Amino acid sequence: MFQFKEKTVLIVGAGRGIGKRLAIGFANAGARIGLLARSKAELDLANLEIEHAGGISLRLRADVREYEQVAAAVDRMRVQFGPADMVVCAHAVFGSIGPLSESKPTEWGQAMTTNMLGAMNVCHVVLPAMLERRAGKIILLVGPGSEGPRPNFSAYSATQAALVRFAETLAEEVRENNVQVNCMNPGPTYTSLTDEILGAGERAGWKEIKDATHIRTTGGTAPDKQILLAQFLASERSNHISGKLISIHDDWRKLENANAHTEMYTLRRLQRV
Repeated sequence: MFQFKEKTVLIVGAGRGIGKRLAIGFANAGARIGLLARSKAELDLANLEIEHAGGISLRLRADVREYEQVAAAVDRMRVQFGPADMVVCAHAVFGSIGPLSESKPTEWGQAMTTNMLGAMNVCHVVLPAMLERRAGKIILLVGPGSEGPRPNFSAYSATQAALVRFAETLAEEVRENNVQVNCMNPGPTYTSLTDEILGAGERAGWKEIKDATHIRTTGGTAPDKQILLAQFLASERSNHISGKLISIHDDWRKLENANAHTEMYTLRRLQRV
């Protein structure tokens, strides 16, 4: 449905999970893929799968928490593929699972530095080239906690809500330069985070365990649906959409032909009486 031939897409957190799914999906659509992650083994496997399918990708080993590493990785990609036309940030950690009163501040901080600071580092590195070319797409993946409370996952939830407000704010800053910034909720998916919930046991809460067990059994949201939404947000057909939080469960196809109301698909707000 969407084609990205001659386009360069940077996928952050591309070694596994949803990031890897999207990397393969964009590669199948003709894009050159920059695979950024910390694990060499996971990068090697993702790169191999893409190349075996006839795609083009480049392994970029970096820790998103370290700005200089991100800058060096993006520069390597620029030399080989050119500047990033689209960026998808799919990296995330829980940091801490359990009641806040029982959590370790250091673990709580890990979620902030990885999820929030990491996304800022990536955006800060790629934006200058996008602003200069007056074109670019940034998609930040967010999960449960971005739209409502998630007990026992305060660190993760806080960063997810922060990412949405970050995207809304950044979208306004770069709107006149034809750069779009959006958040995408890919829906429940079986990843390593699912196993972390199951491993946490009662610290996660009974509902989280129930949901995680169901996701592990079913696999969760179909990859094709996630890839389709990500590609829509990365395509020219969504140039009029920026600063939005769009879920895989939303009727997002209606957005293609009509601008949504300004308060739709934004961070949930309490209405004043």
